[in-house]
Amino acid sequence: MKLFIKHSISILCFITCALSFSQEENVLGYKIEGDDIVFVFDISDYNRITSDEIGSINDFDDLNIKEVIVSGQFNNWTRDKWKMKKIGIKTFELRKKISDFTNEFSWEFKFLINGKYWAEPNDNIANIAPAKTPSGSPLNVYNLKFYTAYQNEDGNACFKLYGHKNAKKVILAGSFNKWDENLFAMNKVENGWEITLEIKPGSYQYRYIVDGNWIEDPYNPDKVENEYGEYNSVINITKEVTFELRNFLDAEEVILSGSFNNWSEDAAKMKKTDFGWTLNLTLTGGKHHYKFIVDNEWMVDPDNPVKEYDGKGNINSVFMVK
Repeated sequence: MKLFIKHSISILCFITCALSFSQEENVLGYKIEGDDIVFVFDISDYNRITSDEIGSINDFDDLNIKEVIVSGQFNNWTRDKWKMKKIGIKTFELRKKISDFTNEFSWEFKFLINGKYWAEPNDNIANIAPAKTPSGSPLNVYNLKFYTAYQNEDGNACFKLYGHKNAKKVILAGSFNKWDENLFAMNKVENGWEITLEIKPGSYQYRYIVDGNWIEDPYNPDKVENEYGEYNSVINITKEVTFELRNFLDAEEVILSGSFNNWSEDAAKMKKTDFGWTLNLTLTGGKHHYKFIVDNEWMVDPDNPVKEYDGKGNINSVFMVK
């Protein structure tokens, strides 16, 4: 089976979004291009370094940069594995797939130069966090923060809060950014406030912070009670997946059945094509089991090597939506 993925979204009916990427200029150290995380180290973005050996701040001027490593929480602060490629006189780059990261949605990282010098961002950058020692004591330096939920004016999740025209600041906080109370400041518009994010597929809870006061989304009926006796609003991000079964052109009917449609034997009829059979479905994030029913005969996907037992003695094909 060949799977083609594109973003879609389940959210309130008055919201629509396009799908391209434009990252904020004050985000330093990485960018997201499609399904790739691109770490970028540009020497001109930094004016100081710290050394593990002497603990003092040094200038870049006389430093001969031979190697740059991406080091952070996501790779256990490695000093030798995530080596960047030099792509310009002052620029290094490393590409990783978003699917290589877990669903923590927030990581701290730094750039390690020549195995012992850390490039230090300044406190004017949007995506920084005060660095700490392993014991939790504060350090006089910053780490960069990497988010897999990020602000994108053409993203797949549009949030709108109507009214509150006299508010000075409105923040969007949720499980997609570890309830950060500062990161996603909403934009004031004619009829209220809005912000658009790109978020990985899954189910998330969120609230708005209006001048310091937390409120649920009054226009989203999907909500759950939180530990404070109030409610968090819920948003479900999905992806559109194209299932293909090649060959079997002599079959009269092919059904796609799986955990996503309660193993229905008639709900998802596939369309015959020149190469076989195809069907588009919009799925939530996570693991999905499935099989094909070819003229009433059940079969796993012959082109998908990933299979699992379902706990009932059956072997099913598996697809992860990330």
